[in-house]
Amino acid sequence: MNENQTGPNSLLDTTDCLEAIGVFRGWKNFFFVIVLVCLLLVQASFWVVNLGYIRGECPGMIQGSVAGVGQNVQDPNDADAALAADESGLDVSGIEKSFFGVTFKHLAMGIRIVNAVLILTGMLYCLTILMALKISLVGRLGGINHICRAFFLSLLMILLLLPWQRIFGGIVIGAIYTPCELVKWTSADTGEIFNIIFLYLRFSGFWLLMLLLLICSQLRSGRWTKTILRRLEVI
Repeated sequence: MNENQTGPNSLLDTTDCLEAIGVFRGWKNFFFVIVLVCLLLVQASFWVVNLGYIRGECPGMIQGSVAGVGQNVQDPNDADAALAADESGLDVSGIEKSFFGVTFKHLAMGIRIVNAVLILTGMLYCLTILMALKISLVGRLGGINHICRAFFLSLLMILLLLPWQRIFGGIVIGAIYTPCELVKWTSADTGEIFNIIFLYLRFSGFWLLMLLLLICSQLRSGRWTKTILRRLEVI
């Protein structure tokens, strides 16, 4: 009696797992596109500021006043204090350069929004792959090698993406940067070759690493899907 029920139950469980895989696969691809677009916007923001198309000043790098009372704004080297001042609504004086009507204030707001979306969708992308991994294990669908690699690549991307400099004070940095960090780095003296190297490693090299991790994770998950379909003779 139990042997007769093993086949139908096993087939039903496999069908359910495949339906779940289809759902998570669709969401995984959706989150991948969002993360990819956010990464491209982050890199574009760096280049428009670095090339001088958009210029602005961070409140932590100038002298400001609140309600007519003069005061010194935070130390220029303190990125955390500068960001706090920026978000407090201080009136930023100085010359701003816009690009097709987009000022640095608009760009700073856009960077914050993109950062938030990037972190949330990146985590959801990683969790979606994790759920697909669990379904593969429970349903014995195969392709575990590929989906495991995809998960660890996405997890590594998230760990390197987070702004650890906000927690560890610059000892450890993440790929995500704040508007004040962008101004500080691009406004620094880049006459020395090492400063130029550090600048592009920070904003372009780190970004390229995130992009490669994301693409490799997506490719691995794609191989996992093909392995499952080939094993079940769907294709």
